[in-house]
Amino acid sequence: MATLAVITAAGEGTRLGLDVPKALVDLDGAPLLVHAARNVCASGAVDVVVVTCPARAVAEFTALLAADERVDRPVVVVAGGATRQESVREGLRAGTHAATDTPDIVLVHDAARPLAPPDLVRRVVAAVRAGSPAVVPGLPVTDTIKEVRPGGTQVTGERVVATVDRTPLRAVQTPQGFDRDLLLRAHDAAERDGVEATDDAGLVEALGVAVHVVPGDPAAAKITTTEDLLVARWRVRDATRPAGR
Repeated sequence: MATLAVITAAGEGTRLGLDVPKALVDLDGAPLLVHAARNVCASGAVDVVVVTCPARAVAEFTALLAADERVDRPVVVVAGGATRQESVREGLRAGTHAATDTPDIVLVHDAARPLAPPDLVRRVVAAVRAGSPAVVPGLPVTDTIKEVRPGGTQVTGERVVATVDRTPLRAVQTPQGFDRDLLLRAHDAAERDGVEATDDAGLVEALGVAVHVVPGDPAAAKITTTEDLLVARWRVRDATRPAGR
């Protein structure tokens, strides 16, 4: 029985306005990827880690992770695909060969969520082991959500069609956890049928298999913009600030 974590880190980070892969962006002294890998390893729930990255950066990412003593699980770095979906598929294939024992659970995580805490990782793995074959962490939606009719102008705006009941809505995060065989089947079906989804849970849903939500964590926020990065830096510094200061 083993758990594989696939961390996708192939994004270029263009919306951050930087000329390095997003995973290498510094967050208080360490790249985003290193933070993500440290937290996954610190959970104690993962046996092997596969990282997908830009093809040109495989050697750099490999050396970076090997040099960090807090990344204390076997790590394999492979080139990602043209899309996140393709990257996860490559990571699944690499992880199956890299693990000493064939993984029965797979976590899919984003390096762009570097501060997802170890407890969140454990919570997702525990839910899969308890019998839910597909598990995602999620937070209640707190903003008022409006459904609009597309096609308005910048002057007139878009017409509101309805106010959506936010009670059953959840903003989904990563890591997402799956029974390995189910996730492989979902990716194989998506590749065969040309199905695309914004996350792996969407591919499982396309098979008609139920996905369950466990409580997420605000610290697992995704870093997409410069403002997101500033908030993440505040979180890191606040977590390391001595008590009472």
